[in-house]
Amino acid sequence: MKYEGMVIRPPSEAKSLLLQVTVGCSHNKCTFCGTYRGEKFRIKSFEEIEEDILEAAAWGPISRVFLCDGDALIVPQRKLVPILESVNRNIRGLQRIGTYANAKSVLRKTPEELRELRELGLGIAYLGVETGNSELLEKINKGADYDQILLAGRMLKEAGITLSVTVLLGIGGERKSMEHAKDTARILTEMDPDYVGALTVMLVPGTPLHDDYRRGLFRLPDTFGFLEELRNMIAESDFSNCFFTSNHASNYIPLRLQLPGDKEKAVRLLTDIIESRDRHVLRPEFLRGL
Repeated sequence: MKYEGMVIRPPSEAKSLLLQVTVGCSHNKCTFCGTYRGEKFRIKSFEEIEEDILEAAAWGPISRVFLCDGDALIVPQRKLVPILESVNRNIRGLQRIGTYANAKSVLRKTPEELRELRELGLGIAYLGVETGNSELLEKINKGADYDQILLAGRMLKEAGITLSVTVLLGIGGERKSMEHAKDTARILTEMDPDYVGALTVMLVPGTPLHDDYRRGLFRLPDTFGFLEELRNMIAESDFSNCFFTSNHASNYIPLRLQLPGDKEKAVRLLTDIIESRDRHVLRPEFLRGL
């Protein structure tokens, strides 16, 4: 397998074959993200990709394939379909294909194209929502507004593709903390994803957000402020059936919740921790990371 640059994947794709379809991210302007800084985006040739597919096929059965890097759905349909066809043709034991997605790349597809990808095995898409606050979406340079992100999520679900979204605790800073929590709960309710992963903002040197922090223009909530955001997001969200987690290494409290059933229990737990200010139950700072 030939990888270029930094290759990342969601925690749930730990046992998947990582098939690099694009190098970097076509947007690559989010103020908080340093993953692909300085990396020129390109779509790999079909020949490069199929060579990796054939190499992996010789290893034996593979149940899951994850398309890397940050934006495989941006690949035009006429190029993406042959890649998925080759995966299906050559990989034995295949059960699911996954990919990261952003609103821009999803909205470039028609509903028919998304259904075609689903029929070719695209079973899950990981959509970075980050926040439901319109002012913050513009400030972090997400590249899409509230309505576009909501539409992208709904289009994926309507195509039959499992929708997993991420939100960022702390992205509103201290000043916009509660607005961020409230508006994020609203977009999650309206989108009704299958999975939600709440991560906590980590300031990455070299990013615009880190520069704002150094200049005193951005201040993170304190430890219990992050937990208040998490509690309020859970309390004010209304899901039909969602697996909600905050077990990423960046978080202070690891939760695994089936919502709406676990809502009251989770809200009580977080409220007790916030009111007691008990740091012993929190993940230590030295264990937190990206």
